[in-house]
Amino acid sequence: MPNRNGFTEADVPDQSGKCFIVTGANTGLGFEASRVLAARGARVLLACRDPAKAEAAMARIRQASPTADLAVLPLDQADLASVRAAADLAAREPRIDALVNNAGVMFPPLTRTRQGFELQFGVNHLGCFALTALLLPKLAETAGARVVVTSSIAHRGAKLDWDDLNAEKGYDRYRRYAASKLANALFAFELDRRLRASGSPVAAVGCHPGIASTDLGRHMGALQILLSLVRLALNSAAMGAWPTLQAAAGPVTPGGYYGPTGFREFRGVSGEASPTRQARDPALSRRLWDVSVAMTGIDPGLPAAA
Repeated sequence: MPNRNGFTEADVPDQSGKCFIVTGANTGLGFEASRVLAARGARVLLACRDPAKAEAAMARIRQASPTADLAVLPLDQADLASVRAAADLAAREPRIDALVNNAGVMFPPLTRTRQGFELQFGVNHLGCFALTALLLPKLAETAGARVVVTSSIAHRGAKLDWDDLNAEKGYDRYRRYAASKLANALFAFELDRRLRASGSPVAAVGCHPGIASTDLGRHMGALQILLSLVRLALNSAAMGAWPTLQAAAGPVTPGGYYGPTGFREFRGVSGEASPTRQARDPALSRRLWDVSVAMTGIDPGLPAAA
């Protein structure tokens, strides 16, 4: 039965005839969201870096939903050439109802993308920004289409180092992750403002999973063991996907932000969440937008809202 106090996977309505792209769909939140959407009749494109892992994920989904309509969309968000190729391939679909930007990396040692960007900012924000920009024309063909951008409670207190976005002067893996998640929130709200100002039929929606038990923290070392024990009292990956599912297929307000409604938004059923004032700052988000266009060379073509 649907949970009347908030949104869970039981509240996801029939999605027959719809098509969703879910990035990072082979594991964690992306897998759980893909599993539920497929079970509700949607066509799901699993956008993943490793095709073999994507195939394995599809096999797992088909164990529960034998008739699931699934396909692999090769995507490496650490390479803008791969992002362009994925967007070109996805645009061949008859329709796309939602792009679910879920893929991300957390706390790796200093690593660079194919284009030389610091990995966390490059994958978590720039890859998301580029893929969204390239797919906006296709999304606009379908009434009610959505772009979902996944942030994190880690965006609270985060700061963007505007003088060193590429981590050439210093690298703190935890601060860089938080900054990338702040960038996600800033992008979601700025995208919403620009889409509405342009009269686009596409809605932008933000979400965060609270604290969920996934393998995203594989670079955390000994801290991962402690966090795993704490997570036993927090969200499972399936629960962590509830805000993603609400943002992608549930009742939302364009420009809304959704997450767990329990203590400090750590866990619980999905509902309206509370981004920081900084995340909603129009001046910061416009600056990030312009920097993102310059870094990626990809312009969504949406003028700033007045």
